[in-house]
Amino acid sequence: MNRLTVFNQVTLDGYFAGRDGDLGWAHRGDDDEWNAFLADNAEQGGHLVFGRVTYEMMASYWPTPMASAADPVVARAMNALPKTVFSRTLKAPSWQNTQLATADPATEIRALKAGSERDLVILGSGSLVAQLASTGLIDLYQLIVNPVVLGEGWALFEGARRRLDLRLADIRRFANGNVLLSYEQRG
Repeated sequence: MNRLTVFNQVTLDGYFAGRDGDLGWAHRGDDDEWNAFLADNAEQGGHLVFGRVTYEMMASYWPTPMASAADPVVARAMNALPKTVFSRTLKAPSWQNTQLATADPATEIRALKAGSERDLVILGSGSLVAQLASTGLIDLYQLIVNPVVLGEGWALFEGARRRLDLRLADIRRFANGNVLLSYEQRG
């Protein structure tokens, strides 16, 4: 069975987005090392999984000429990879290689893990992460901690229904001040 990884950026005080949905803090401090890491991650691929809000944000940027000019490696990968968006309100996904999932996320993820040719990666999509955290279906949490404090916002695990006991698997520091913390499920 394939693995499910969460890749998300959070602030030092644990928010994945400001109360108004602001993510501008996540794009501060870019540097060559950070950009190379992101490009390498994109090239490694996977089956991308999104909640509707993150999907619409990504779909409004990555297929554009601006994205291709600014970051051609990531844009090429993001557009080519298979994608699943979870939504009860989206009628038809517009981004190429996207399938719509409307059933229970845990049920759909189990089917994707069993049937996909690739590992699955949830990008952003905090509410989806919170829904799946208590199911034990997430194998790896890759959290980029940004050296920013918002004071308020949307907590990554807001609404999670049970305690998670995780094991630190890896740490990587970046020159821009970001730190990648990788956690696996215990047991």
